[in-house]
Amino acid sequence: MKTIIKTFLFFVLITAFSCGKKNNSQVQGPPPAVNVNTDTVKEGSTVYYDNYPATITALVQVDIKPQVSGNITGVFFKDGAHIGKGEKLYTIDQQQYAGAYDQAIANVDVSKANLVKAQKNADRYVELQKNDAIATQTVDNALADLDAAKMQVAAAQANVQAVAANLKYTTIYSPIDGTIGISQVKIGTSVYPQTLLNTVSTDDPIAADIAIDQTLIPKFTNLLKSTSKTDSTFTVTLPDGSVYSNPGHISFLDRAVDATTGTIRARIVFPNPEKMLKVGATANVRVQNKSASNTIIIPYKCVVEQLGEFFVYQVQDTIALQKKITLGNKINGMVIVQNGLQAGDIIVSDGVQKLRDSTAVNTGKSKPLPPSSK
Repeated sequence: MKTIIKTFLFFVLITAFSCGKKNNSQVQGPPPAVNVNTDTVKEGSTVYYDNYPATITALVQVDIKPQVSGNITGVFFKDGAHIGKGEKLYTIDQQQYAGAYDQAIANVDVSKANLVKAQKNADRYVELQKNDAIATQTVDNALADLDAAKMQVAAAQANVQAVAANLKYTTIYSPIDGTIGISQVKIGTSVYPQTLLNTVSTDDPIAADIAIDQTLIPKFTNLLKSTSKTDSTFTVTLPDGSVYSNPGHISFLDRAVDATTGTIRARIVFPNPEKMLKVGATANVRVQNKSASNTIIIPYKCVVEQLGEFFVYQVQDTIALQKKITLGNKINGMVIVQNGLQAGDIIVSDGVQKLRDSTAVNTGKSKPLPPSSK
């Protein structure tokens, strides 16, 4: 029995050794190379645009409000019409103000009559005093009455001016040339000071206000000095996606940076002969830029994003190495590379989804990237 057991164990050991040797002989080789296409990086220049959200703003806008109370008796314009400075817009019931004016004129006449009387009394008492025919106190009282009468005339005349102003304010005129909005009141509406009647604003030219980061102040200051009203540095993209045909120019930078946001307001002025730009509308202001002739520009499809960082696969010999890059502006299907690549580098243009760092690749025919893009 011992001999049988020893023989069995011998065969088990021999079998295990043979299986282990067979498994050791089946070691896997390296993974096959991935087929990709490559491009050669080349320097070039391009024209591109920075986009800024904008709000269309009137250069001058005035709220029309009455300065006296009363009922509206007349509306003398068509809603949305272009009106001239000094054009009559509204009238307010004048009856109470006309009556007050007439009464003020009458008060002036009464105070003037009292002044004449006081003047005569003072003159007569002064003559009598020369002959010691009247008490000094009586003369002093007469002169005081004369001064009081003069002040009453002045007060009455001032009241006339105040009442006349109120009477004048019953007719409301446009303070500027511009387009008037929809009237907020109708004939018969009771109004009082600070009631909003309407709004008038200029619309040609018109402005677009944008907020720019404070780091861009030097750039926009230079644009303020160098751009003219006719070049195409500033254009507007309308809400429907179309580009407004008339270029603009930068008018001013605001006096101070907003400490909360770190931005400063810039105003871009555009001609608006067809009234296509409307106050309060949102749009995008495009600021044209031109890169230097040695700018690196690659197709955006070459870029891989991982956790907010950007990479390309640079091919060295037959290995694709993952390389971190810093991106600039996107220009259609291209993107500016600020750091990480230089002219002559070979990068993977097709097949990046199949790659990992240090993957072996079979490259297609390398071709230079386009030198510029618009």
